Amino acid sequence: MSDQKTIESLRMALEVSPDNVPLRLHLAEILLGLRQYEDSETLLRAGLVNRPDHAELKLALANAFYLQQKDNEAIVLVETIGKQDAKYAEALLLQARLLARGGETRQAANVYRSAIDEDPDLVDEALGEELGVFPAPAWGEPSDPESQPWRQAQPAGDQQLTPQSTFEIERPTVSFDDVGGMDSIKEEIRMKIIHPLTHPEIYKAYGKSIGGGILMYGPPGCGKTHLARATAGQVNAKFMSVGIHQILDMWIGNSEKQLHALFEQARKNSPCVLFFDEVDALGASRTDMKTSGSRHLINQFLSELDGINASNEGVLILAATNAPWHLDSAFRRPGRFDRVLFVPPPDRPARSGILEIMLAGKPIDKVSYETLAKKAEGFSGADLKAVVDVAIEAKLSEAMKEGIPKPLTTKDLQQAMSKVKPSTSEWFSTAKNYALFSNQGGAYDDILDYLKLR
Repeated sequence: MSDQKTIESLRMALEVSPDNVPLRLHLAEILLGLRQYEDSETLLRAGLVNRPDHAELKLALANAFYLQQKDNEAIVLVETIGKQDAKYAEALLLQARLLARGGETRQAANVYRSAIDEDPDLVDEALGEELGVFPAPAWGEPSDPESQPWRQAQPAGDQQLTPQSTFEIERPTVSFDDVGGMDSIKEEIRMKIIHPLTHPEIYKAYGKSIGGGILMYGPPGCGKTHLARATAGQVNAKFMSVGIHQILDMWIGNSEKQLHALFEQARKNSPCVLFFDEVDALGASRTDMKTSGSRHLINQFLSELDGINASNEGVLILAATNAPWHLDSAFRRPGRFDRVLFVPPPDRPARSGILEIMLAGKPIDKVSYETLAKKAEGFSGADLKAVVDVAIEAKLSEAMKEGIPKPLTTKDLQQAMSKVKPSTSEWFSTAKNYALFSNQGGAYDDILDYLKLR
């Protein structure tokens, strides 16, 4: 009863002084202690409406999410707490716990090491034992290197390997006709990439160079890579698709050399579309980095984009990421990835077009694309491909039993659709939190518009 009276008194005080953050945090802590997690969450969310950048409120809400096992929401919030914030070390510790619970043991260990490096008082013996991470010995105590795996020596510079000198160059045969929907995105690419190549004299009259970059972001499986390849095919340009494994190298300095060699090869083969998939892995925010080696790679990347030592005329750069919030803000400056395009799941006409493209050349019987598109709300292009694959497998199974191949029907595809769940839901649950709580300058307004939250 005394707890309830205390809570009511604190609520009344908060109504009188709603901007009193310490009071709000104290009440939220009491509610968490009484396992009234949802009430605590509601209280903290209300506080963040007026103070969206308050690190302590974000950490408290992340902890409320953690206790309710809402791990996606929790990890989004802790990742928005920067090194400059007083609660940074505690945020790292909570992030390590979240990663450990999600089975990401190696990453959890790295984050936990960073947390106790920032604040040795945060040592959690149980978590450390689970992750195999132990604090450094105090001054004067014997040191055992095997108990400090994160303090092992890094590979020396003179042990570097010879970087890869050539990357595969494609001549794509697909074009925009092979991409269902995405009309507004195609138009942006036409203005930034295609028209400068097909009408160079007009662009040069206005002093516009041929080149530049577009960053595409959105849920996985929505056609970002396919669109990049179709862009190259649309203008009959060469295409180089770059994976992070082709750039990143364990030896100091090699990653920068690989990246420079890549851009040099693209410049020699212009016009060339250079496509970086999962670009956030190469260009993560420098404020979150512990090692100077990763910062050097980002600086090299920015230098290559700017064309400081060589012209990027005719080098058309596309990049894709599922997590734009992890990308260093310097990449969005003019002259780099100055067009940032949200690639959402296909709308109804686009879903109809995608299914029509996917079923072209296959045996079908009066398939109603409109009916299927209406039922496939929230499905990505990859999800729709899975639907077609499931339907074909079912037809093949029937054909093996009856000995007669039969065409695909609307009913077959509807049955297959009921077995495939849209994969975009999880991405939007994470993106929604960034759009609501970390949307400086309206960077993620497109997400809010898509979700009809503004």
